[in-house]
Amino acid sequence: MSLRYALLVPFLAAPAIAMAAPSADLAMVQKHLQGVETMTAAFAQTDRSGKVLTGTLTLKKPGKIRFQYEKGVPILVVADGKSLWFLDYSVGQKQRWPIGGSPLGILLDPSRDMSKIATVVPSGSPDLVAVDAADPKHPEYGRISLVFQRNPAAPSGLMLKGWVTLDSQNNRTTVKLSNQQFNHPVADNAFRWNDPVRATGKK
Repeated sequence: MSLRYALLVPFLAAPAIAMAAPSADLAMVQKHLQGVETMTAAFAQTDRSGKVLTGTLTLKKPGKIRFQYEKGVPILVVADGKSLWFLDYSVGQKQRWPIGGSPLGILLDPSRDMSKIATVVPSGSPDLVAVDAADPKHPEYGRISLVFQRNPAAPSGLMLKGWVTLDSQNNRTTVKLSNQQFNHPVADNAFRWNDPVRATGKK
């Protein structure tokens, strides 16, 4: 098992048994991602230094996601359908990336062909499906390793439990999800944000 999955699997309390049928599992992952139009969940994010932040995740396809961090954390990560933004209100700064240029793009674009960018990798358990995804034409976009738990009550029989992203500078971020809710109405204004530069009066 790779280090990236070792970061997630202990929290899932699954037995260590080999898994089979990777092509079928990849098709199941594709079907799951296409079947999830919206999702909300609680998240716990661990950065490369081991710092943990918690908050609420809201997702709406295509192209919208919001990481609302716990009270007192002056940052926001949000994709508004066009761009992915990192907003730091403590210093009045913002950074922007094209949605497709982020490892999170795989979660936001239901039209992506998983077979061209993703591979099922050993998870160590029949209850888990682990997928490693990256755009071979754009290694600068980084990569994402997704972990799903088999759950017949979830879309296409899979529950997204979390992921590990690795950016082009090899900075690793681990996200674990809980209390997932799928395909409930989510308003587009949930992905609006206030400009931190204007809020601090910086130019």
